[in-house]
Amino acid sequence: MAETSAPRTAALESEKEAARTESRVLKFMSTYSILLILAGLVVLEAILSGGISLKIGNLLNVLRQISVIGIIALGVTMCIITAGIDLSSGAVVAMVSVVVASLLQAPDAMDRLFKGGHPWPVGVAVLVGLAVGTFLGFLNGAMITRLRIPPFIATLGMMTFARGWAFIYSQGRPRGSLLDSFQVIGQGSILGIPNPALVLLVCVAITYLILQHTLWGRYTYALGSNLQAAVVSGIKIERYLVLVYTFAGFLAAVASIVLTARIGSGQPGLGLGYELDAIAASVIGGTSLAGGLGTAGGTLVGALIIGVMKNGLDILNVSADFQQVARAIIIVVAVTIDVRKNVRRV
Repeated sequence: MAETSAPRTAALESEKEAARTESRVLKFMSTYSILLILAGLVVLEAILSGGISLKIGNLLNVLRQISVIGIIALGVTMCIITAGIDLSSGAVVAMVSVVVASLLQAPDAMDRLFKGGHPWPVGVAVLVGLAVGTFLGFLNGAMITRLRIPPFIATLGMMTFARGWAFIYSQGRPRGSLLDSFQVIGQGSILGIPNPALVLLVCVAITYLILQHTLWGRYTYALGSNLQAAVVSGIKIERYLVLVYTFAGFLAAVASIVLTARIGSGQPGLGLGYELDAIAASVIGGTSLAGGLGTAGGTLVGALIIGVMKNGLDILNVSADFQQVARAIIIVVAVTIDVRKNVRRV
C-alpha cells in the first residue's frame, strides 16, 4: 500500500508544482505583457527601418508626438476606471487653445475686443486656459452626478458644445502670432528632452500619486469595481465623480496649452479625434472598460505603443488611410483582450 501511495503523492506534488508554475507565468504575462508588446514593436520597427527608428532624434520625436495624447489619456483613464467615459477631451483642447491664443496674440493680430491693448502675461493666459478646461470638466461631472445623465451622453454633449463655442469664439479663424515666451512650452527642451515630454512625465507622476497613494484614488477604483458597495460604504460618490471629470478637464487643458505652444497657433479644429486616441491608449495600456482597473504607467505605455506604431508606419511611408486601419485593428484587439480578461475574473 505504501509503495503505491508514494508515486501517487509524487504525481500530485508534480501537478501542484506545474499549476504553481503556470500561475506564475500567467501572472507575469498579465503584468508585463504590455511592456513585452512595446519591446516587440520597437525591435520590429528597428529591423524594418534599418535602425533609423532607434536614432536619438527619432526617439525624442516619438516622445514629443505622444505627449499630448498621453496627457489627455491620463484623465480619460481615471474616467474609465469609474466605469465612465470622456468623449469631450478633444473639443476641450480646441476651446482652451483658441482662448489662450487670443490672449497671447501680438498687438497687430489682436481680436477687436482687445484692440489697442497688449498680449496678456503668459502665466495669466495659461491660468485662464487651465481654468476653462477645468470648468468644462466640472460641468461634465455635474451633469453626470446632478442631472443623472450617463457619462457617454453628457460628455458627447460637451464635445459638441465646446467645439461649437471654439468656432464661435474664434470666428472660425486660427489665432497665430503668439509670444515666443509661450511657444517655448511646446518647442523648447531641457537637457535635450522636449518640454512636452517633460510635462507628460509630470502628469504621469501626479496621476500615479493620486491613484495609488490618496483616498481619492482608492475611491476612484471602488466606484468602478462595485458602485453599490461604494454607496453602502458611505463613499460620497458624487463628490469623487465630479473630481475625476474635473481632473480630466484640467489635463485636457494642459495638453491643449502644450499643443498650442508647439504649433504656434490656436485653432478651433484642433484636437479632432484626440478623445478616441486617448481612449485607445488607455485601453491598450490595460484600463478595463468595465471599470475598476487601470494605471497611469499602463496608460503611458499604451500611448507609447500607439506612438511607436505610427512612427514606424511613417518611416515606412505607409499612407495615413492604412494607418487608421492598423490603429483600428489594435483597438479591437485590445478591447477583445480586455473582455476576455473580465470574463475570467467573473
